[in-house]
Amino acid sequence: MRKLMFFIALASLCSFAQAADNGFYLGAGVTQAKLDNVGKDFSTSNLNDFKLDNTAWKVIAGFRPLKILAIEANYDDLGSEGRTTGGVRFNANAKAFAAYAVGFLPIPVVDLYAKAGLARWETTASATGLFDLDDHGTEFAYGAGVQLHFGSLAARLEYEQFDVKHTDGVELLTLGATWTFL
Repeated sequence: MRKLMFFIALASLCSFAQAADNGFYLGAGVTQAKLDNVGKDFSTSNLNDFKLDNTAWKVIAGFRPLKILAIEANYDDLGSEGRTTGGVRFNANAKAFAAYAVGFLPIPVVDLYAKAGLARWETTASATGLFDLDDHGTEFAYGAGVQLHFGSLAARLEYEQFDVKHTDGVELLTLGATWTFL
């Protein structure tokens, strides 16, 4: 009897977790953003190892019209860093807005996904009394992840990457959540 009750409870949980995930969704996440060798093209040997390696945040918005396809937009705070070298203060800050097509492999309770799109990044950097730099660009971006869903709520773990000028590029590892509605 206990086994029968266990299987009934498990089947109920699985049916709840498989509820329709199609529609608009919003979410947020905590991101480990890594941007190495900031300013590597400026031939400043004492700043060649300067990097942004911060815990940052992300906002997610998307539309999933089909179980296997979504369109998603993200705002990524990539962090900031400062260093004083030889009496000169160097600061850097970065952020990005990205738009992706997302393909899902829906497995009961879990979605595996890959995404590809464009990231519009912006970096600012300054060295006291030497220079101020405000640069931006648009680059190909890609990523992959897994999400576990419980009805309209989903928890996700994802990896994303794109290039940023004068650096070795951005790598993002995000733990987030989304809520599907409509």
